[in-house]
Amino acid sequence: MPVSDLPAYHQERVVCTITAAIKYQIPVNILLAVAEKEGGKPHQWVRNANGTYDVGAMQFNTNYLRDLGKYGITAEDVSMPGCYAYNLAAWRIRQHIQKDQGDIWTKVANYHSRTPKYNAIYRADLMVKAAKWADWLEERFRVNMK
Repeated sequence: MPVSDLPAYHQERVVCTITAAIKYQIPVNILLAVAEKEGGKPHQWVRNANGTYDVGAMQFNTNYLRDLGKYGITAEDVSMPGCYAYNLAAWRIRQHIQKDQGDIWTKVANYHSRTPKYNAIYRADLMVKAAKWADWLEERFRVNMK
């Protein structure tokens, strides 16, 4: 299935994710896996049990967004359609890859949680999704993922 055969929202997710992965030098299949795992949509706000919200396509937690407020980044910014949320997520994941301890999967799963139990659950699913996306990319773009 070419990208154009995907529903419009999924086209945006795939195109924005691939572009952001290249820009921030993150394996494309891994960032696609994170985007799928987060599964958010523009303008979506999901309430968490602790009273925070996960916002937009890449499900940024409002606690994390408070820290980004010093740069002028708001929850409304990441809730909008378009590539902004994907770029911000790629930037954040790049920071985890560069600065955190552990293998790449643990570092990327820190996007979701640094708590070992939750990181492990997210990481396991992320690895499965990343393998699926690697196959998808190879079939459509003839890239070497190895």
